[in-house]
Amino acid sequence: MDRNAEFKRWKAQGLSKADLSRKGSVDEDVVELVQLLNGREQYFTTSSCAGRIILLDGNINGFKVQKQNCCWLLVTHKPCVKDDVIVALKKANGDAILKFEPLILHVQCRQLQDAQILHSVAIDSGFRNSGITVGKRGKTMLAIRSTHGLEVPLSHKGKLMVTEEYIDFLLKIANQKMEENKKRIERFYNCLQHALEKETITNSHPKEKIKDKNNSSYTHKKKRNPEACGKCIEENDKELENDDDPGISVTIFPEDY
Repeated sequence: MDRNAEFKRWKAQGLSKADLSRKGSVDEDVVELVQLLNGREQYFTTSSCAGRIILLDGNINGFKVQKQNCCWLLVTHKPCVKDDVIVALKKANGDAILKFEPLILHVQCRQLQDAQILHSVAIDSGFRNSGITVGKRGKTMLAIRSTHGLEVPLSHKGKLMVTEEYIDFLLKIANQKMEENKKRIERFYNCLQHALEKETITNSHPKEKIKDKNNSSYTHKKKRNPEACGKCIEENDKELENDDDPGISVTIFPEDY
């Protein structure tokens, strides 16, 4: 079976599977983005979370909460208020952790070139922890991720270790991060539309495609391409000036994937 036919089979199987997430459906803030990707023949999404504030109760392992061994006291994809957290904390028996998790989106791509286009847009839109993984069987996966998360312990063995004033302070930070996360999703959606439209035009003009390849700015250490989506890059420069150099992460699985 040729690679394109195999990818079509993977996509059909992937999109036909039931949603096994806790919510059971795609989050509202990424519905349009997921639909845009799944509507293109070269992509399909395998999992997504638009971003959330969660309160977990469980054991801490190296200051990291193991989600599979803990109780979810609170989860919201919207801004959170102090009273909701205080009520939820009353149910905590172990080590309660307040977390903000930004967007995470996994996309299977038809080929590496398709993944590179998406990776470029993700980086320029603020998702600077994104990376590409290539499996031995040819599966090319892109994880779109950001670095502006938050994780703070609030209680130990059921005993609250911080003041309500501090919880209120943490929630203001978490809500600000939630708002910034939403802006980055919108920026990513708009820039992706632009990039896909440009790619469609380029594919319809072979000579221009050859010229673009010769002048490609996508190298091992990705440099920003001002033509990709000038507005989103300009808006994002100051917000990301303290972030680590994103580069590009391409991993080959050691075993069959």
